[in-house]
Amino acid sequence: MKSLICLSLSALVLAACQSEQRHVRSQTPSFYASMARTGAAVDAAMARDMIGAYRRNNGLGLLTLDPELQAAAQAEAEAMASADRPSSADAFKRRLLSDGFVAPAANLSAGYHTLAEAFSGWRESPQHNRVLLDPKATRIGIATAYAPNSKYKVYWALVLAADKT
Repeated sequence: MKSLICLSLSALVLAACQSEQRHVRSQTPSFYASMARTGAAVDAAMARDMIGAYRRNNGLGLLTLDPELQAAAQAEAEAMASADRPSSADAFKRRLLSDGFVAPAANLSAGYHTLAEAFSGWRESPQHNRVLLDPKATRIGIATAYAPNSKYKVYWALVLAADKT
């Protein structure tokens, strides 16, 4: 009987430890999650909030997640991953304009494994920072694509646009 009780208590302790480990892992902010793995997807709401806070600190308005911009960003990230190189932001913006988006701005990049790294890199680049702080922007789409055999591994597409008139 004693051994059965000890075995039961041991099982409970192990289960509690595993539960605690899962709980600790789930507390890691999504902006630190690696996108360098199959099935990884950027937390678009977290990206919107992070970029929105940065914009507010610079006197600019909030951003709304836009499903159409999300789809455009995902398609562009996947195209870059397939081509094994970042695309031209100017060409992408022209395509967005022809698709009816108003005042599109885009950051296309590769090599950042987390949202935190990408955001930091964009802030430190004058050209990319202008996109983050575009005063006309009211909507956002962001996506990544993973290409394990490519030079950069993770490709990023951030798209901002104004409201449609």
